[in-house]
Amino acid sequence: MAWILFLIILALFFDYLNGFHDAANSVATVVSTRVLSPKVAVAWAAFFNFVAFLIFHTGVAKTIGSGIVDIHLVDANLVFAALVGACGWNLITWWWGLPSSSSHALIGGLIGAGLVKGGFSALVMGGILKTVLFIFLSPLLGLLLSMLIGVLVFNLCRSFNPYKVDHFFRKGQLVSAAAYSLGHGGNDAQKTMGIISMLLLGGLTGSEVGPIRDFLLTHHEMELAAQGQFIVPLSVVLLCQGAIAMGTLSGGWKIVKTMGQKITRLRPVDGFCAESASSISLFIASVLGVPVSTTHTITGAIVGIGSLRRLSCVRWSVANRIVWAWFITIPAAGLISAAGYILKVFLFD
Repeated sequence: MAWILFLIILALFFDYLNGFHDAANSVATVVSTRVLSPKVAVAWAAFFNFVAFLIFHTGVAKTIGSGIVDIHLVDANLVFAALVGACGWNLITWWWGLPSSSSHALIGGLIGAGLVKGGFSALVMGGILKTVLFIFLSPLLGLLLSMLIGVLVFNLCRSFNPYKVDHFFRKGQLVSAAAYSLGHGGNDAQKTMGIISMLLLGGLTGSEVGPIRDFLLTHHEMELAAQGQFIVPLSVVLLCQGAIAMGTLSGGWKIVKTMGQKITRLRPVDGFCAESASSISLFIASVLGVPVSTTHTITGAIVGIGSLRRLSCVRWSVANRIVWAWFITIPAAGLISAAGYILKVFLFD
């Protein structure tokens, strides 16, 4: 039981890292435009991260929990290796100041451990292909929506005094940043919910997980689980929303600088357009149950609004470096996870 409890704590640590790593996504635009101070911005984002469970259902958690690796093959070693891969890659990219995807790091960790344990037959290719497809679609959707919103907003504001426009969108950014943080909490926290639910409902014996399952699940949730349904317990939802909110409160300031200043310089109106486009993209993905990268989405939106002003406004060398980090995240986290699984099984078991 102690080992299962350790894995749940490790999963919550990943969730904390997710909020810490992705705090930049939630606050970079509102900080770089000086609408809010860094401390106030992360508190604002953390609050909306936490309350997101009141709005979004748990479709993303179900995709992670049963749509990447065959849940019947899940054991404590697989979950441990997946979390090691995801946490390891998150820490590496945080140290480098790269806004990589925590979501795809976790998915890469699951794939790496699943391949080592059961080969390709252990993978649920439908869920993996859907996730990989959105590696391309989420930044593209963010880019196109931010350009569309930018065109509409710039045309509507053309005849107004620039000072009044700036003042209005400073207030508007409070709304758009809140909406983005809701989308972030609604999509990203669910990845850890899926992992913990997978651990509680997967191929573990009653003696390993029974007492913890009895403590975390209500009687009704136990009945649904007994019927073979993949459920996400309310206690797990609250734990994960709290962990990601605490991570956001801690902030990842190296990545804030990359997102908010190095890609392009943002005005309040630009930040409003980028955050609005990103939040719409995240709402759509969460409703569809697709575990997308909030990092990809906001980066695409920032590039879109920057290029709308002038292509030269975007520092394409920085954007190119970020894109390369996206593409290597799943295989890199998968390799770390595979190594962790092999070491755990063959050296310590």
